[in-house]
Amino acid sequence: MLPIRDHNPSGRTPYVVYALIAANILIFLSYVGIMNDAPLINRLYFDYAIIPARISDGLAFETFVTSMFLHGGWMHLAGNMLFLWIFGDNLEDEMGHVLFLVFYLVAGIGAGLIHVITAPESLVPTIGASGAIAGVMGGYLLLFPKARVDILLILIVYFRVFTIPAFVMLGVWLGMQFLGSLSSNLDEGGVAYWAHTGGFIVGLILCVPLWLKRGGMELWNQTHGHPPHPEAKYPLSRSRIPKIPRK
Repeated sequence: MLPIRDHNPSGRTPYVVYALIAANILIFLSYVGIMNDAPLINRLYFDYAIIPARISDGLAFETFVTSMFLHGGWMHLAGNMLFLWIFGDNLEDEMGHVLFLVFYLVAGIGAGLIHVITAPESLVPTIGASGAIAGVMGGYLLLFPKARVDILLILIVYFRVFTIPAFVMLGVWLGMQFLGSLSSNLDEGGVAYWAHTGGFIVGLILCVPLWLKRGGMELWNQTHGHPPHPEAKYPLSRSRIPKIPRK
């Protein structure tokens, strides 16, 4: 399942989201040419990626920030930027530009710190904006739990767009990350599930003061978990592949 958009329009132009997406793309383009050159790309990761063992030795704390702007390939970059595009504008709308940027960076740093705590001796470089974006998703869940999200379902040759509440989509995503956290071996590389799980929780906690300022439970009672403004309406795209009836 892949989220493609939400029905939660923003009330202001999300300049920070635009800037973050542009920065991630431009930085990736600056080194994509050395992706197949092992010595160069490994040196880049050593200098700018989170390597938990170095952090544990009291070194390279700046990589908590620099690692957020590195990606391991086009799909890694595209997936992260899609999630930031869908969920980031509404938090920026609620927080304001400067506070949202601070929130994004703090959530990313928190996610990186949790990753280091769960694998303090790991020598595997960790890169990507997904920890910070997980924080955005955690904040989104708290503020707009019933905002509608359009999901693209792909089952081999079957494609279908359907709409579900944000709490279902984000809850399933968080559950998958948590299960991955319990079964992954961070020393072998792969997905940094604890960074995703931790970033989500950090983002949710960071948004509690804003949620309380907006009324807390009273906000949910007034909006029923939906966005506090009219939802966007989109025509759903049905699959053109004919269904085969059961006999």
